[in-house]
Amino acid sequence: QVQLVESGGGLVQPGGSLRPSCAASGSIFSINIMGWYHQAPGKQRELVAVMTSGGGTSYAESVKGRFTISRDNAKNTVYLQMNNLKPEDTAVYYCNLVYGRDGTRYEYWGQGTQVTVSS
Repeated sequence: QVQLVESGGGLVQPGGSLRPSCAASGSIFSINIMGWYHQAPGKQRELVAVMTSGGGTSYAESVKGRFTISRDNAKNTVYLQMNNLKPEDTAVYYCNLVYGRDGTRYEYWGQGTQVTVSS
């Protein structure tokens, strides 16, 4: 059973920073993609940033230059450094883990952590 546990969300003023983290536990294939999605009220869940176990990254256009994703493969942990936060970044942020093995795709989600950007 794979579990993703997020921490590090919160309330911050515009221009501030946060660094949520997500730790994965359980039986996880070493070649995988971990990342972050967010969902604002009344909107669909959207990709924020993902990172492969090999170090490749992809970001949403809206966060390029402000957010940086990183990971510690030994700890199965992914981080999201969020700088220069804007009110439109307010959402629930979900951690995601995806990998394929023996022809089967496995995908897991964390419970979500709230990020609120407000003065």
